[in-house]
Amino acid sequence: MARVRAPELKGRGWLNTGGKELSIKDLRGKIVLLDFWTFCCINCLHVLDELRPLEDKYGDVLVVIGVHSPKFEHEKDAEAVVAAVERYGVEHPVLDDPELHTWKQYAAKAWPTLSVVDPEGYVVASMAGEGHAEGLRRLIDELIATHEAKGTLHRGVGPFVPPPTAQTLLRFPGKALPLSDGTVLVSDSARHQLARLNGEEVVSRIGSGQRGRADGTSEQASFSEPQGLCLLPTNISNICGYDVIVADTVNHLLRGLKLSNGEVTTVAGTGRQWRSTVDDHAHDARSMDLSSPWDVAWYQGKVIIAMAGTHTLWWFDPVKRTVGLYAGTTVEALRDGPLPDVWLAQPSGLSVSADGQRLWFVDSETSALRFIENNVMGTAVGQGLFDFGHADGAAGQALLQHPLGVQALPNGEVLIADTYNGAIRKYANGMVSTVDTGLAEPSDVFLSADGRIHVVESAAHRIVEVTDGDQSMDAKRHKVKRPPTELAAGEVTLDIIFTPPPGQKLDYSFGDPTRLEVSASPAEILVAGEGVTTSLKRTLTLKEGVGVLQVVAQAATCDSHDEHAACHLTRQDWGVPIIVKDGGAQRLALILRGLDEEA
Repeated sequence: MARVRAPELKGRGWLNTGGKELSIKDLRGKIVLLDFWTFCCINCLHVLDELRPLEDKYGDVLVVIGVHSPKFEHEKDAEAVVAAVERYGVEHPVLDDPELHTWKQYAAKAWPTLSVVDPEGYVVASMAGEGHAEGLRRLIDELIATHEAKGTLHRGVGPFVPPPTAQTLLRFPGKALPLSDGTVLVSDSARHQLARLNGEEVVSRIGSGQRGRADGTSEQASFSEPQGLCLLPTNISNICGYDVIVADTVNHLLRGLKLSNGEVTTVAGTGRQWRSTVDDHAHDARSMDLSSPWDVAWYQGKVIIAMAGTHTLWWFDPVKRTVGLYAGTTVEALRDGPLPDVWLAQPSGLSVSADGQRLWFVDSETSALRFIENNVMGTAVGQGLFDFGHADGAAGQALLQHPLGVQALPNGEVLIADTYNGAIRKYANGMVSTVDTGLAEPSDVFLSADGRIHVVESAAHRIVEVTDGDQSMDAKRHKVKRPPTELAAGEVTLDIIFTPPPGQKLDYSFGDPTRLEVSASPAEILVAGEGVTTSLKRTLTLKEGVGVLQVVAQAATCDSHDEHAACHLTRQDWGVPIIVKDGGAQRLALILRGLDEEA
């Protein structure tokens, strides 16, 4: 295969470099890992966490460069990118690339995408999705050995310059829970704590403030970017010994909090991220892996979990201490119908109707307000992965932009924290209106004991009260600016490129180690080729039109030479915008891991 020179890094500006612009030439002599991410994407946030140990271990030879490549309109805002870099603890240089210049040069087709550049400036690997940490470690070790022998590896301090630390009462709070004594429990996410507020005063904090997963007293316990909070019914908390369920998001755990003394206990999850296949079984809660639980709510005798990391909803029974799948298949898209065979896209906020019959939730990546009643899922507002905006009116035409919070009202109406529009929206009687605007990334909305509306204004680091007064807004409609792929009408070859990481091989112990699932929206654009197979190559038949091709690919590998070989699963979902027309390409190549000289 011909060696490929790394394209230059071009964007609007740089963060975490002390104001210095970086070029590929400046990075010569280092192993460079480009992380194409966008801050709405849960899979991208997983990768940030996966890269931290690599940055610690290889800090003198490895330079990680985040290339922020926005999906939503709000993510193009320079101040929003700066806030996201702090919010998620990004400790490497970040190139702000709002027009996707560098994204296109490196032929990225999915969030996240990783590209590795060797010390001589050549691209040596590309991979989509998450779960590549072990493969990257082996590749980095190989590159170190090769380039030390050639004399082309230069050890030393990298270009990261930390930004100044800001001091505010809260720091990027996520969710809030009003308590019976008039205080409000808040997940102070960027500080890895919970804060109990009385008005604007913090009366207590739970958690050490250091990223971690320790149980214990309020001073000993630790969290990692906690989000959702759920108060258990009194009869349940009396049995369990704790009052509040905490979605400890980056730890992939549920924690139990006893309000009387601040004691924290792990109640579900192992601390490992879920990388398996879905089933309909109940599992022991402490032995089951979870994936970025973002919110929690008590519904029909169980805790429902917005499992953002797998685009599903799960349930947790705190009495039986079991967990299981509730809704979703892990395909990231919008499809309604009977549970569990529905599609979700990063559910991030939950609320139960006053009569307890309907579970409302916001599906952030489809910019949708959705609901479950009588074991059937429906969509009230939202049109899919690539349509968003700020448009009021009839719910079928109204648009949101990456909402993260929701609150069902006693009168049957629903308030929405429309995060990337900086607004609070209301759904009532099949219509959507705007209640308030000009908010800084509202992430939750809740009612105080006296019925007043309060908002967690995350990027302003505070909780504010708003009044329910409809505002007239000019409609703004957007689509993802990511360029569509032009494909030919008729037969097209879908080719998923996968090369096992160094030191690994495909694992045939339990049959074919690959899996490929294909669907499309609208369904009629895909005439043939839908469904699940075990081959990573498939012939599709496409009909002229515009749509989205949904592709889910995975490959199981194991260590090549170890007696007790560890197993690994590489998986990625793609939502590929396509235009099918005469003269389009007859091959669509997607890189799961590796390089394809024909792609």
